[in-house]
Amino acid sequence: MTDPRQSIMSVAHRIEELRESLRGWRALGERVALVPTMGALHAGHLSLVAEARRRARRVIVTIFVNPAQFGPSEDFSKYPRTLPADLETLAGASVDLAFAPAVEEIYPPGFATRVEVDGPARSDLEDHFRPTHFTGVATVVAKLLNQAQADVAIFGEKDYQQLLVIRRMARDLDIPTQIVAAPTLREADGLAKSSRNIYLSASERAAAPALYRTLSTSARRIAQGEEIGHVMGEAREALAGAGFAIDYLEARHGETLARVVTVQDGPIRLLAAASLGATRLIDNLAV
Repeated sequence: MTDPRQSIMSVAHRIEELRESLRGWRALGERVALVPTMGALHAGHLSLVAEARRRARRVIVTIFVNPAQFGPSEDFSKYPRTLPADLETLAGASVDLAFAPAVEEIYPPGFATRVEVDGPARSDLEDHFRPTHFTGVATVVAKLLNQAQADVAIFGEKDYQQLLVIRRMARDLDIPTQIVAAPTLREADGLAKSSRNIYLSASERAAAPALYRTLSTSARRIAQGEEIGHVMGEAREALAGAGFAIDYLEARHGETLARVVTVQDGPIRLLAAASLGATRLIDNLAV
């Protein structure tokens, strides 16, 4: 009998096409995993697909550049769109179905509903610099989870605040899909893999690993008992000295993103967003 994992990948552009495939899989009792992406796929995305494959018989990857999560100062039109290459990549990764809807399929004329999340979405981190971002994220992810009705959905830890927002949203709205975090995939020098890395110049790319090194050093010092405020102050100085323009570099509670003073305040997560030239990088690390 042919293993269904070796079958040709299907591509759906409409919600009903997605649900038609799902009905067939559900009739066979097959477990389904969902990996939402905005395309421009790289090895980090493929690590999410691999995690999905470990957890389910069928894997769906969505490719949708979501206009609702772009702020007024962010150029939605310039976000990289590489759908043909992305589909080829997914087919080689044994994905069962790629869902690549048009904007009008997700937000049809008259669309008037938004999902607002407090808690981790109001932590004075990404939300301070991108105040409408998580409303757009929560809205589209709620729709994708509802459309796919997957058993499990995989999200990367690199976008850590986003991960916590999605977990909170799914819990509060009684969405039964299990939200699973996959570890950040890194280059050999520690830089977190990201679609944005292609915009770094040669000199910026050489400087970029300082972000991860700074987080790693700071996490080690805090774990060894040094005072958090002192460590983070020196970390900001080091990062600025490496040429970064810092949006934030913070130690927060790893589950709520509340501010912390000592390691006794709970599990600690270090989170950073900083720019080299025009390229904004984010990263985080557990203490």
